[in-house]
Amino acid sequence: MSRPLPPLRLLQVFETVLRTGGAREAARELNVSQPAVSQSLRALEEHLGVRLLDRATRPARLTEAGRILRQATLDGLGRITEGLDDIARLGGIADNAVTVACSVGFATYWLMPRLKGFYAEHPDITVNVLTSHQGAPPLAPGVDLALRYGPGTWTDGEVTLLFEERVTPVCTPTYAAHLPQDDGGLDAATLIHVDFEDPRWLTWADYLRAAGPRGTRPRPGLHFNNYVQATQAALNDQGVMLGWRSITGDLTREQRLVALPLPPLEPEDGYYCVAWRQSKPRAAREALRAWLIASAGMGDF
Repeated sequence: MSRPLPPLRLLQVFETVLRTGGAREAARELNVSQPAVSQSLRALEEHLGVRLLDRATRPARLTEAGRILRQATLDGLGRITEGLDDIARLGGIADNAVTVACSVGFATYWLMPRLKGFYAEHPDITVNVLTSHQGAPPLAPGVDLALRYGPGTWTDGEVTLLFEERVTPVCTPTYAAHLPQDDGGLDAATLIHVDFEDPRWLTWADYLRAAGPRGTRPRPGLHFNNYVQATQAALNDQGVMLGWRSITGDLTREQRLVALPLPPLEPEDGYYCVAWRQSKPRAAREALRAWLIASAGMGDF
């Protein structure tokens, strides 16, 4: 006899926590409280009789049982999504929508300004953008493409390099004019920090250790938890931030921000487009993927 399945809502909470990166983000998407999300996860563990998360680590990591359930949930929800797509096609609904996931910073400063060009070439295709607070968003049912910063070694989809990253200290021309010229002016600048859990995103300490003027140390400054806030602070003349090509490249080209006379860093990681293998290669998805790769290859940022 088949084992009774857990309630679908518990699996939905489990999938949402993994996709969004945490209970707080999942609660926001599901429009419930964070304790309700935690309670649902424990209820799912009690139903299965095993631990799905190792809460002794920060952030909590999946146990072996959790990894098995994650894959099974993605497979199951993926089949449901494909079935709904097939039903929609039977009903004559145009298969002209594609969903792309990326960080909120990448969406704000790289993707959204370029989508106007995509719509001009493909007016019949609708692009839905899902954003994550930080880091590389996971692929999940209903998500066709993920735009990620990292090593490009993921195994959950077909990976294509968009562009290599470059990191340079930037600020507004007005702020730069008031900095001393020696050593790039960092000793007199307010540094804008972004607190990231992923160590691949370089910090001021990483930059100064690798490329900064000798003897310069990270100074207390402004701290934010995403690049949208940090970039807005820089645009408001509040200090100097580490400008990533994906975030501040267009702003530098437009001279709204300027690079300080300091050496850039080129991390080993880059930005990639990842197409979920379980998502059918529909015309809309392939059109957006090809356009993203071509747009990134223009190198105008």
